[in-house]
Amino acid sequence: MNNVKSVFSIKDLENLTGIKAHTIRIWEKRYNVLEPMRTETNIRLYDLANLQKILNITLLHNHGYKISKISKLSEAEIPELVNAIISNKSVKHHAISSFKLAMMNFDQALFLNTYNTLLSETSFREVFFNIFIPFIEEIGYLWQTNTISIAHEHFISYLIKQKLLLNTEKLQIQEPTRDDKTFVLYLPENELHELGIMYANYEIQHYGYKTIFLGESVPMESLKDVKKYFNNITFICYITVEPNASLVNDYVREVKRELLQDDSNFWILGRMIENIDLKLQDDRLRTFGSISDLVAAL
Repeated sequence: MNNVKSVFSIKDLENLTGIKAHTIRIWEKRYNVLEPMRTETNIRLYDLANLQKILNITLLHNHGYKISKISKLSEAEIPELVNAIISNKSVKHHAISSFKLAMMNFDQALFLNTYNTLLSETSFREVFFNIFIPFIEEIGYLWQTNTISIAHEHFISYLIKQKLLLNTEKLQIQEPTRDDKTFVLYLPENELHELGIMYANYEIQHYGYKTIFLGESVPMESLKDVKKYFNNITFICYITVEPNASLVNDYVREVKRELLQDDSNFWILGRMIENIDLKLQDDRLRTFGSISDLVAAL
């Protein structure tokens, strides 16, 4: 555990809680809600206990509690009050805060306990849509701002993938109920961000379709090979990084030339769709802003 990030700057707290650093300083100075350490140059540093406390304070504040009232609560009373007000409206915020703490402290037990509590109250699909997707989006922001490391991202992504694979397997043992088309899901060459395409695979199977999941970094020749075995294929790819903005339109043209000369279709998800020329899109080549948009088109 010596490599666990256990000391945070005030900017880290801002990124993790959404509370501006200026506001945190005021709360700290006026109400003594946090007890930061200080460097020799008087820079504030915060430990995991401070992080957990500010996450709880943020939840209370978002529920209408004034900071002046929160500051009068004891260290034990704050988490007790948080637990008392947890409801359907606040469960998302509370769960994401718990997952953040699990990620920051590489705490697998906290992740599993939080996940199992959610699953006892709602379905896996709702957990993924309402909790994991917003959390994954926050992870991207936290990584970009250097609040977390690649190790943090890989640790939490692996745990989410485990749950996704487990729930996908439950669907795979069932025979498809719809046979009018086959979906082939993959990531283009050099694209490694799997979570989005993995969840799309889960959703499509949930709706009774047969899927062929090819995974990451799939070359065009492999996609052409699949066409030898199935008719009426809808290829789905998720482009987060590669091909990049300067190459993505060339890739789309190649797809149209190599894959869409028969009854096949091509659907694209991911951040790079904003760079795709609208003129390249038609009834057989479509882009989707989210997995929910794609599901609506099934």
